Amino acid sequence: MAKTKTAKKKPKSGKKQKKENAIKRYLRETRAELRKVHWPTRQEALNLTKVVMGVTVSMSLFLGLLDRLFALGLGGVISGDAIAIGSVVGVTVVSIVVIVILNRRTA
Repeated sequence: MAKTKTAKKKPKSGKKQKKENAIKRYLRETRAELRKVHWPTRQEALNLTKVVMGVTVSMSLFLGLLDRLFALGLGGVISGDAIAIGSVVGVTVVSIVVIVILNRRTA
C-alpha cells in the first residue's frame, strides 16, 4: 500500500497540533487505494471462475486417479502379487527415463 504524505499544519497561536487518529488515517488510505483497483467486469469474473473451476475439477480427478493407482500398486506389492510388483517397477523405470529425457532437452 502506497503511503501518502499528509501536509503538516502549523499550530495556530502556540497551540499544540492535534495528532491524527491512526484508524481514521488507515481507513482513508485504504479507501483511496481501493479506488485505484481495476475491478473485473461481470463477464471477466465469470470467465475466470470457469477457468478456476475447470482446473480444480481436472486436478482433483487426476490426483484421485493417481491415488487409486498407487493404492492398487502398493496393495499388490504388500500382498506379493508378481504382476503388481512388475507393474510398479515398470512404471518407476519409465518415469525415470522420461525425467532424464526431459532434463536433457532443457539443458
